[in-house]
Amino acid sequence: QVQLVESGGGLVQPGGSLRLSCAASGFTFSSYAMSWYRQGPGKERELVAAITSAGGSTNYADSVKGRFTISRDNAKNTVYLQMHSLKSEDTAVYYCNAKRPLMKYWGKGTLVTVSS
Repeated sequence: QVQLVESGGGLVQPGGSLRLSCAASGFTFSSYAMSWYRQGPGKERELVAAITSAGGSTNYADSVKGRFTISRDNAKNTVYLQMHSLKSEDTAVYYCNAKRPLMKYWGKGTLVTVSS
């Protein structure tokens, strides 16, 4: 059974930091590119960051470049999103995504609220 379980969300003040984790099971994690998406209130889901299966390449949305870092540990079947200098506009549900040709899996999301 495929599972992607996000954790690490919560309430943080503007300028603060959080680290999200996504624990994967039920599939060959190291064969999948991994991404973080988010969906803010009243907004469409958008790609935040992505990392290739071996972790050798990453890409980021312009809105988070220099503030967020995606990484993965294939030995632990886990992908991370380190977030710094958080802004109110980063408030969203953050979703983990696993992808390879013809296959895509989603987690249920973790809520990040940036507010004073």
